[in-house]
Amino acid sequence: MNKKNLELLGLTEGATKEDVQSAYDALRAKYLEERFMDGEVGNNAARMLTAIETAYGDLMRELSENAAAEDGENSFSKVEELIKDGQYQEAQRVLDSFNERGGKWHYLQSVVFYRKNWVNESKKQLEIAIQLEPDNEKYKETYKKLNDKISSDSQNANQNGQTVYEGQTMNSAPDNQMGGNFCASCIECCYLNMCINCLCNSCCR
Repeated sequence: MNKKNLELLGLTEGATKEDVQSAYDALRAKYLEERFMDGEVGNNAARMLTAIETAYGDLMRELSENAAAEDGENSFSKVEELIKDGQYQEAQRVLDSFNERGGKWHYLQSVVFYRKNWVNESKKQLEIAIQLEPDNEKYKETYKKLNDKISSDSQNANQNGQTVYEGQTMNSAPDNQMGGNFCASCIECCYLNMCINCLCNSCCR
């Protein structure tokens, strides 16, 4: 939190919204009374009213942003736990409740899509995650390994006279959901293990 704003309201680091509100109300009442006094006292009170108003607004915004970020991290942790427990519908419900959707959101969405056997949509979500966080090596490595595995599966299937498109065989059971079914046993060894193990090891941060 902004140290100067805290000092102006007579507060220290760790102050809550209630602390900020209480300090602001007390100072505002004091300076509202003094601003009608003659001389420098009145002039100083007018200046202080403007200063504490600005400090109050900045601190309250900062506290709100910090709370939102903390809530977001808690929600991400909840999604990770739900995925590990196999509760994909509930994990999706929590993801859908987010207003801000950054790289981590799209990464977790890709994991949920994978577990629903929607490989195409899973890939798309990883691509978005990489676009939003281009320096995130974990996202890029996950995407590379997924593409490598899909390419390998496709080559193996072609050698056996099968047709594969992005991991989905012509013999796969039909799936009307978004990305369709795909060879889960093949990709499981690479993509799922990496994604879910990352979650288990608290790498998603």
